[in-house]
Amino acid sequence: MRAAIESRLAAEGLAPSAWSNEPGDRYAEHRHGYDKVLVVTAGSIVFTLPERTGSVELGPGDRLDLPAGTLHGALVGPGGVVCLEAHLDRGALGSDPQLRAGWATRETAATQQA
Repeated sequence: MRAAIESRLAAEGLAPSAWSNEPGDRYAEHRHGYDKVLVVTAGSIVFTLPERTGSVELGPGDRLDLPAGTLHGALVGPGGVVCLEAHLDRGALGSDPQLRAGWATRETAATQQA
């Protein structure tokens, strides 16, 4: 799955890097000065978005588009997490975070049917 996700992100002009965390790891609430695209390749993570929707849980194949300046924190799920992340210039993603559940699997299936 990881290679297919890297390829799809590259096709969007993104240069993703990988990171991982152990079960229960936390990120305190913070903001970034850049837009972020994040796709889970294994495990799970819950992002808190206190100024927006509350929280969103991501599993394998889920994508979160996180605009610059969005307050967020995270809690890694019980199986740990592996993610691909790419950064874009501020404003490239609009102003609202967007969860794209099943992004990797949905697009892969559509490509295989074509």
